[in-house]
Amino acid sequence: MLTVTKEAQQKATRAVFFVPGFLIACWAPLVPFAKQRASLSDADLGLILLCLGMGSLIAMPLAGKFASKYGLRNVMLVAITALVFLLPMLSIANSAMTLAAVIFAFGAAMGSMDVAINMQAVVVEKESGKAMMAGFHAFYSIGSLIGVTAMTALISVGVDIRVTTVLAACVAVGIALTTNHAWRRERVPAEERKFVMPHGVLLLIAALMFMTFFIEGSMLDWSAVFLHDERGVDLAHAGWGFVVFNIAMTVMRLAGDRIVAHVGQARTILFGGLLACAGMVLVVCAPTFAWTLVGFTLLGIGEANIVPILFTYAGRQTAVPHNVALPMVSTIGYAGVLLGPALIGLISDQLSLRVAFLFSALVLAFVAVAGASIKLRTR
Repeated sequence: MLTVTKEAQQKATRAVFFVPGFLIACWAPLVPFAKQRASLSDADLGLILLCLGMGSLIAMPLAGKFASKYGLRNVMLVAITALVFLLPMLSIANSAMTLAAVIFAFGAAMGSMDVAINMQAVVVEKESGKAMMAGFHAFYSIGSLIGVTAMTALISVGVDIRVTTVLAACVAVGIALTTNHAWRRERVPAEERKFVMPHGVLLLIAALMFMTFFIEGSMLDWSAVFLHDERGVDLAHAGWGFVVFNIAMTVMRLAGDRIVAHVGQARTILFGGLLACAGMVLVVCAPTFAWTLVGFTLLGIGEANIVPILFTYAGRQTAVPHNVALPMVSTIGYAGVLLGPALIGLISDQLSLRVAFLFSALVLAFVAVAGASIKLRTR
């Protein structure tokens, strides 16, 4: 068997973080098109978007079991294969039922991929002997940035959305083919306990993961709709809010390991959460499109390193083995993706999208304070 170096595994881990970030971001500019094509109200769209998180929520615990039985590499290969087939289908689904079914399957594949890549990242980080998690998650953001920017730019110049999704799928296939030899192949040890309720510090970590993904999921699905409906931005250009959000998040995650080393994990969560809260308020209250983009930028800067720190906390706490803890907090966290966009849609339908975004700002303020209070005993 070919020996794979630690450096090769680290590069491959960055690649597998890039792929799901890239593919999920390609969906963001398609949301207003899907809403218009299927003639959906805000509430209808919110309920359909439940399917993305629902698919992830159901698949994540299963992904941990499959990783124990078949190995991480096989789980990732199946998940990527599903994603590259499903993305183009999102550009042509023209009814509520079809859209819901495709989004559900897309979410299931994305959730499976997320669990597997974070399991790989924890092992690779531990073997390296240094902090690497923020850097790995930075490549998820880089993927998101490139995906949403390329998709929005192509749509802006008139390229058919069906063509753009096929091109995106080809990029993902190319990356998988050139890096999969260095993905972790071993089977993750299975635990005798089928399910363990999170408790103690792990419960708080899971709750904060839920809230943080609540916000990220809402930006993915609602930022373009907000710019179109509330700011009057043309559909072809409405994806730029998510673009600047991703640029800010990517830059900060690339610097994240150094920031955490100098500032500390608790202060990074505190200051980041408060800055993200301020950014969300600015998005809602900004008088112009330019200032709205500034708000999305601050939101991305603040949110950037909260999730990587929480994943590191989950992998290092001693109450529950990490191969049980990581799928657990991922599942609970992605329940935020499940409920967040749907709740935003319901609040928007009853009140307004601006009120829904202000509610998100309050959630960020809580994450900042509660996250800074975590005290963790590590191995």
